[in-house]
Amino acid sequence: METNVLVIIAIGIGCLFGLWIIFYFIPVGLWFTALVSGVRISLLQLVLMRWRKVPPSVIVTSLIAATKAGLKLNRNEMEAHFLAGGRVKSVVNALISAEKANIELSFKVATAIDLAGRDVLEAVQMSVNPKVIDTPPVTAVAKDGIQLISKARVTVRANIKQLVGGAGEETVLARVGEGVVSSIGSADSHKSVLENPDSISRVVLEKGLDSGTAFEILSIDIADIDIGKNIGAVLQMDQANADKNIAQARAEERRAMAVAVEQEMKAKAQEARANVIQAEAEIPKAMAEAFREGNLGIMDYYKFQNIKADTKMRDSIAETPVSKPRHGNKGDDVIRK
Repeated sequence: METNVLVIIAIGIGCLFGLWIIFYFIPVGLWFTALVSGVRISLLQLVLMRWRKVPPSVIVTSLIAATKAGLKLNRNEMEAHFLAGGRVKSVVNALISAEKANIELSFKVATAIDLAGRDVLEAVQMSVNPKVIDTPPVTAVAKDGIQLISKARVTVRANIKQLVGGAGEETVLARVGEGVVSSIGSADSHKSVLENPDSISRVVLEKGLDSGTAFEILSIDIADIDIGKNIGAVLQMDQANADKNIAQARAEERRAMAVAVEQEMKAKAQEARANVIQAEAEIPKAMAEAFREGNLGIMDYYKFQNIKADTKMRDSIAETPVSKPRHGNKGDDVIRK
């Protein structure tokens, strides 16, 4: 009796496992749902999807959604897109949204956008509801040297035709920043920019910054403008400091040259004195030679010595004596008074 019960339990478990295997490979419930939703697909195709590693629920639910929205999609193309790594549900939802918004979007273009790594559903939603992008603070200097720091808000919408191969938000922000810098830099005064900030928007929009991007720029609004440093004054101060340093360097160079010339003249003077002393040392020799040859007599020698003595006396008389201060007692000064 117990053996029969165990056999019956084992048969029941085997039947349940077999039914699970059958319903896994043959999704009858999913086939029936597709049938009542107006999607014609056979059970054999659902089984083959399992073998091709394609989830039947993804394809069938997407086909049901597309059929209810009035779109006619090819099952083989949807399977091929899934096998290529695409997001079938996102593509189908984007096609439905584009259809409701009267935006021209084909399945081929949508799958290309999805395989390019962009969110095609977000792109369609951005085409319907434009997106506002806040730029980082952009610093520029007007012609009068005053620095201005501005922030802009760029309203863009997706350009479906250029989503494949078009530049992204970073390029748009870079171009807008470049346009803001160019517009402020061409202004004669920072006051004119502060009075008319919309002039920046007009100049930037006229440049066609959205060419070659995946977006269409609708408007550029200046959200905030702050005054920064006086760059012109800072540059003038730096230039003045540089000129001062150059002048100081040149003055130091001239001083060094003057010192060198002075030292050279002192050396020459010392050399001249040495030559004079050397020449004076030759005089006694010449006089002795003159005595020996008879060209100089004893009276001539005495006369020469007298002349030297007279000259030395005159030089001593010509020297002004240095008067020394007289230090007396305070009592003497009082008595003199």
